[in-house]
Amino acid sequence: MDELRSMWGNTRMVVLSAIAAALYAAVLVPFKVVPFIPGVTELRPANAIPVVCSFMFGPAAAWGAAIGNMIGDFFGGVGPADIFGFFANLVYGYVPYKVWQVLAKGEEPVIRSPLTLVKYVIACLLASAFCADIVGWGENLLALRPFLMLGNAIVFNNMLAAMLLSPFLLAAIYPRVKAGHLLYQDVMPDRPQRRRGTAALGLVLLAAGVAGAWVTGNLISTGYWTPHALPASMTQPPYDRAIAIVVTPLVALAALGLELM
Repeated sequence: MDELRSMWGNTRMVVLSAIAAALYAAVLVPFKVVPFIPGVTELRPANAIPVVCSFMFGPAAAWGAAIGNMIGDFFGGVGPADIFGFFANLVYGYVPYKVWQVLAKGEEPVIRSPLTLVKYVIACLLASAFCADIVGWGENLLALRPFLMLGNAIVFNNMLAAMLLSPFLLAAIYPRVKAGHLLYQDVMPDRPQRRRGTAALGLVLLAAGVAGAWVTGNLISTGYWTPHALPASMTQPPYDRAIAIVVTPLVALAALGLELM
């Protein structure tokens, strides 16, 4: 993930990050009054923007999503859990293009065939689920809300926007951005590349960590699975300590996978 740091030395990438943040925040704020789960999260068609920007601007989109979400949070009330929202949106804007590099390097992320659609869904689903894992895990660490609530609502909200809005935006915008030589591979042509085998291993670890965190978080949160290796005091509602112990290494595994990609 060195490019998340190195992009700050590239003026055009910084500008693209600012544009992504402004677009995300501008669409987020008006929908703050349209609740999806009252008191928890709102309907977020703006979630299409980090996906679109990720495929076009790479690491600039990651920072744009994180900063744009932080700006949106100021209009809905700021709390300690927002730090997890910052990192969750960072990976939401970072994962799609990283997964795409491994699955479809050199291919445009414009859906023109069933195989392209499958690759696109995998990229968006991993990004959406990792985002949900971080927020659900973080809110459990703070004993604010159960993993079950946010871990599923965020996946649904993200995928709804990614599937219904992002493909059309990409079809309209991507060719124009490419023609203007503003894609991340044009702006940062000298970025380091992982070896194919290392990147593929990273994708496997990312998928295992993301899926494992989401499944175990849901099972523990609903009470369908009790980690018997833990003391009885940790396996009682609200399960925040059990989820912290079980889900934390899986989130770390996903982060390691992303680093290897």
